Amino acid sequence: MSKKIYIVLTDTGTLLSKAIGLYTKRDLNHASIAFDEGLREMYSFGRKQRHNPFIGGFVKEEATEGIFEDANCAIFSCEVTNEEYVRMRNKIRQFERDQELYRYNFIGLFGVALNKDIQRDRAFFCSQFVATIVNEAGLAMFSVNPNLVQPHDFAKVACLLQEYDGDLQAYLHKKRGQQERRLVRVSMWKSLAFRLLA
Repeated sequence: MSKKIYIVLTDTGTLLSKAIGLYTKRDLNHASIAFDEGLREMYSFGRKQRHNPFIGGFVKEEATEGIFEDANCAIFSCEVTNEEYVRMRNKIRQFERDQELYRYNFIGLFGVALNKDIQRDRAFFCSQFVATIVNEAGLAMFSVNPNLVQPHDFAKVACLLQEYDGDLQAYLHKKRGQQERRLVRVSMWKSLAFRLLA
């Protein structure tokens, strides 16, 4: 049975995002990977503190808060095998376990601008991180090294299906609202069954 992963491109409106946009001439300049359609399990490399863009690294992102509150987005899905899915989740767990060892790859951003392959140990920018996760799972999305992948490159990947384009919070309200109503309904039936069988 296959599973789905989600690639999330966002326009967060931050100074760094705007600066990157001056080079890319694109609006959606942040990339994340998520493992559920409600984006509760969403990961990337970005700022660790809301008001300080210079302290960055591996982050589990909360799509309803902080820099995402007024974000526009494009969301893509990709069907993967169970083995590929497990490899990605294991890699994420490794990042979580060792997150203090990782930092944001500001120098790598200049490498992208100059089309130079700059390798740095334990340093990533957002799209480099997402490309690394999918590459190491065995999904051949790109012919270039992850440290040359830009967020908008994901929009051109053949195996990615665009699910949504627009306001991120509107998407979350729709998806999480449905999921939460479903959980309440299941919980109600379980409770009723327990009372009848007790």
